[in-house]
Amino acid sequence: MPTPHYLALTLTPGIGAKTARKLIAHFGSAGDVFAASVEDLTAIPRVSRTIAEQLLASPLEQYEQELLSLDDIGIGVVTLEDEMYPANLRQADGSPVLLFVRGRLAAADVHAVAVVGSREASPRGMEAAKQLAAALADRGLTVVSGLAIGIDTAAHRGAVDVGGRTLAVLGSGLRVIHPRENAELAEEIAAQGALLSELHPDAPPSGPTLMARDRIVSGLARAVIVVEAGVRSGSLDTAAKALKQGRALYAVAGSDGTDKLLREGARRVDPDSDLDSLVEEIRAHNLGGEDGGESGPANQLGLL
Repeated sequence: MPTPHYLALTLTPGIGAKTARKLIAHFGSAGDVFAASVEDLTAIPRVSRTIAEQLLASPLEQYEQELLSLDDIGIGVVTLEDEMYPANLRQADGSPVLLFVRGRLAAADVHAVAVVGSREASPRGMEAAKQLAAALADRGLTVVSGLAIGIDTAAHRGAVDVGGRTLAVLGSGLRVIHPRENAELAEEIAAQGALLSELHPDAPPSGPTLMARDRIVSGLARAVIVVEAGVRSGSLDTAAKALKQGRALYAVAGSDGTDKLLREGARRVDPDSDLDSLVEEIRAHNLGGEDGGESGPANQLGLL
């Protein structure tokens, strides 16, 4: 069972993922953070006296009981200290120190691909996403997306329908499925893969949390495929995050946003083509922090 110290770091206002990681790195462990003084804590950038006092006043016994209660209803917690924390995400910039999980993480998730795109997807885009995700999942890759309506929904559905693994990253808590129309799909995903969130299980979605989810979607994957997007789509933000994290970037031609990505250097994917070579590329892609292989495409596009 994870220590309540991680939950306290996550729930203290003013402490984001990067600051939490800095605190753990500086003091040695999450538990050691709580053995520090207010003065020690305020020596860390972005930790004010108010934040330090709130952190040290965290109700750790209450949080420990909450972790036990969550486990009883099938919501687990993995932290940076845990062996089951996703290996790809561990290397990603800004990765959360704690993830709430409903379902099962697997070592095979190291071979994951994110399939993302517009919420206002065309029938063509939906079919392409479903077809592509099904083919990749059928070949042993884990399909990652954000459970949003549109392309995300089609990607998860494609993986589920062939009995493959899929991970859904929520911009809300795991007891607040968003959007509600995907509640049934979420149950299927939890049975064949996992639902993930960095937020407390009762947290509602918001604009900032939905945007913050994108870095986890790309961070879990070795590559990101944008199926359909407008030129101002949030999927282009996911693409930019992916490149900063050293992920390979692919796009399906036919929409303004994906055509822009292709002009700027993204690799083209055709859902109707033989995808065996694509699967091998994704499996072999080096994330930069791994031994061997070529370095990640930090400057693949002009998005950085």
